Amino acid sequence: MICEVIILAAGQGTRMRSKLPKVLHCVAGKPMLGHVIDRVRELDASAIHVVIGHGAEQVKQAFVDTRINWAIQEQQLGTGHAVAQAMPAVNNDSIVLVAYGDVPLVTTETLSRLVAAANQSTLSLLTVDLNDPSGYGRIVRKELGDIAAIVEQKDANEEQKKITEVNTGILAVPASRLNQWLPKLSAENTQREYYLTDIIAMAVSDGLHVLAQQPGSAMEVEGANNRQQIAGLERFYQQQQANRLMADGASLADPKRIDVRGQLTTGEDVFIDINCVFIGDVSIANNVSIGPNCVIENSTIGSGTVIKANSILEEVRLGSHCDIGPFARLRPGTVLAAKAKIGNFVETKKANIGEGSKISHLSYIGDSNIGKDVNIGAGTITCNYDGANKSITNIGDGAFIGSNTALVAPVNIGKNATVGAGSTISSDVGDKQLTVARGKQKNIDNWKRPTKKS
Repeated sequence: MICEVIILAAGQGTRMRSKLPKVLHCVAGKPMLGHVIDRVRELDASAIHVVIGHGAEQVKQAFVDTRINWAIQEQQLGTGHAVAQAMPAVNNDSIVLVAYGDVPLVTTETLSRLVAAANQSTLSLLTVDLNDPSGYGRIVRKELGDIAAIVEQKDANEEQKKITEVNTGILAVPASRLNQWLPKLSAENTQREYYLTDIIAMAVSDGLHVLAQQPGSAMEVEGANNRQQIAGLERFYQQQQANRLMADGASLADPKRIDVRGQLTTGEDVFIDINCVFIGDVSIANNVSIGPNCVIENSTIGSGTVIKANSILEEVRLGSHCDIGPFARLRPGTVLAAKAKIGNFVETKKANIGEGSKISHLSYIGDSNIGKDVNIGAGTITCNYDGANKSITNIGDGAFIGSNTALVAPVNIGKNATVGAGSTISSDVGDKQLTVARGKQKNIDNWKRPTKKS
């Protein structure tokens, strides 16, 4: 069976009070439309068609690297009209899944069941049971369970208003039937729009089975029309992530105070303190401890590593039993071997730091290769940029760099070399050499301090 997907994403979202198209507002750091595209890709659909209108160019630019067929809805004349804009590019023999770009939490498993239930004689509709169904179209069933009709609340009688099963709008239907029914839709209603849900009555009239599928949770089919609803989706999503992490063996100081904006995997006996943010692909091995207020992006953390409070890690690889922070900033290209230490107020960038080496405080190490068991004192900086080009600093195993030292790249410090505190090093230092490069101290007796002029 061929499956193609049409995602409706043309709405303006006036209640967002934003110039950004509604479907580009983010949940968990990703546009809502991006969540839906990711889920339908997992269905192995033969084609994905996205119907855009308001802010069409912005939406296209947000997904410029994605293989999508774009359809333009110049005027927003309803869901039926929107689907019709995509149909010329749809294979007439396919099953069409219609989804919504502002319903970001629907799962692949739910969509897969919906598509699997549809065929050339069956329309499959996603419904949901709500404690308060007010405002939603009610699902009226036949005696044997097939859907007989969707009755909008304004048209429902008192008995129908008691029905708690409602329509979500997400459905799977044969393309050949859509091509037959869409031209018959009418805009004779208060909104003067063409409603996709009107095809349900046509399907029943033509003798098709109309079957219901339900999501695992009602939140899967929650859409977002304002920022409060987006916040609700965000909290639900983050609670799901927290539950998954705890099931995988991580302890969270407070499951309500963690943000996962990508894919986070953890080993056993991981501890994550409050207010940590994980962005992109982050992998954390066993027995890692992460302090409060840390931000970790696209990084790999080795087993037994401790990351202390308020540290920021971006595109780094840490070996086992490293010690990071507090207030450390590890920038892209930083690689730490086992038992390396990066202390408070240390910044690194494109630095390979060897096993057991220490940069304990108040230093900047960039474009550097540092060997094993190196000690770098407080206030050390690698002067790696001359205003046009960046150069490399190499420090051999066992070297000792005194505090307040400037290493002017390109420069090589030999194995077991010692650089005296306060030095500015612009030439290579050999193995086991002691190097001191600072101005001669001058002491002046009976010095009188300047005084303020009256």
